[in-house]
Amino acid sequence: MCSATMLVDYEVNAHKYWNDFYKIHENGFFKDRHWLFTEFPELAPTQNENYLKDLHLENKRNEVPECRSSDSGSDLTIKEQHKCSTSLGHKIQKPPVEEDVTQKLSHLMVCTDDFPGSSATYRILEVGCGVGNTVFPILQTNSDPGLFVYCCDFSSTAIELVQTNSEYDPSRCFAFVHDLCDEDQHYPMPKESLDVIVLIFVLSAIVPDKMQKAICRLSKLLKPGGMMLLRDYGRYDMAQLRFKKGQCLSGNFYVRGDGTRVYFFTQGMKNIIFIFAKNT
Repeated sequence: MCSATMLVDYEVNAHKYWNDFYKIHENGFFKDRHWLFTEFPELAPTQNENYLKDLHLENKRNEVPECRSSDSGSDLTIKEQHKCSTSLGHKIQKPPVEEDVTQKLSHLMVCTDDFPGSSATYRILEVGCGVGNTVFPILQTNSDPGLFVYCCDFSSTAIELVQTNSEYDPSRCFAFVHDLCDEDQHYPMPKESLDVIVLIFVLSAIVPDKMQKAICRLSKLLKPGGMMLLRDYGRYDMAQLRFKKGQCLSGNFYVRGDGTRVYFFTQGMKNIIFIFAKNT
């Protein structure tokens, strides 16, 4: 186990460690996640079935699972990445109101002061967007003129890289710095305004004690019938087994050599977090 001083350092300076990660790797570490649309077709609901089938076949040929090593954050070998395959996917849907009312609400603007994307009819938020490996494929694939995508990260370096990307279009996307665990920070959109919230390898990067509150806050941003889409690390996959003695911060929560952290979930723990948020 790490010392109490180190535990405090990794928490207080978490944003610094991620800033350093993105300063070193910029947008060259993770590949764009085109597999998203076969895992989560809700991200491109206007695409036809044949397009998604073709995309699925292409992804099967090219995909290498997205994993990070326990050491300096460098890539795993291809062989090791194929072993690191027990990531958990999850969809949690906010209870809808009666169907006919939901259908009407989905096409209405949210009644509040002006905010980015206020005129959109389909709104997606990605939390922990990094350099845009989810956001840009969504914008490229989803041609819905009513689409607006929000994306946030608590690394200011990552958000800078998103905003300076040639694919970044402020008329369809809004990138902002945000700490998921800071209850004093406000989101730029009102409650019950989002159709989808995406969390890809994000929840695992925060202290387990703060996960529940973070998800409860996010759930309040969803429209009735809206959903959260999650993919994250599963307990005892290869990425966890590679960690060495001294890298464990607490039960199933580890620190990598570059100071970034990761938690490994069971399906049961994830269910508890999201079901509680759904019912609050």
